[in-house]
Amino acid sequence: MVDVDFFFDPICPWAWITSRWVEEVASQRALEVDWRFIALRFVNEERYAQMAPRYAESHQLGLRLLRVAAGAKTEGGAEAAGRVYTAVGGAIHVEGRRDDLSDPAALEKLLEASGLPASLAKAADDESLDATIRSDTDEALARTGKDVGTPIITFTPPDGPSFFGPVISRIPRGEEAVGLWDSVERLARFPGFFELKRSVRERPQTS
Repeated sequence: MVDVDFFFDPICPWAWITSRWVEEVASQRALEVDWRFIALRFVNEERYAQMAPRYAESHQLGLRLLRVAAGAKTEGGAEAAGRVYTAVGGAIHVEGRRDDLSDPAALEKLLEASGLPASLAKAADDESLDATIRSDTDEALARTGKDVGTPIITFTPPDGPSFFGPVISRIPRGEEAVGLWDSVERLARFPGFFELKRSVRERPQTS
């Protein structure tokens, strides 16, 4: 049984930080995580006229990498999709290699170095995978409501509580990670919980 649905776009640094926290908790609690997709390219598709061009370009790269994760999931399940996320997310957010991932040859090398089939890189251009990605995106937003971003988490899916975030600027480790998880889950499961928010206090620390 899946314990957590985690909807991500690999281009988002905040989702990356939260995902590494979830991985840390999963290693201590043996959580089963289903790595699912939410494309910022689809979430913002009616807003690009009011946004700087760099956002569309960045979100398009995120969509291309989500196609690779979707292709991996078709062949190897959620675990394979999670491995793609770890590979491409690490390259983007830890190593600063975002531009490399637009190069098919560089993407092939990255996948191969991560123990994944290099052939998965071809999925980046496979628009037939967009239906799966859009379906996940729509489901994530149906669970939380619109006007949110990535990540979205669902406890005990599909009927457990879902929420955007938590947006955290550093990766908790060890006991701190588990303690934060328990606190967030308790808050999320309170039926009347709506929102807890403040302005950004520090830049994202992605490693």
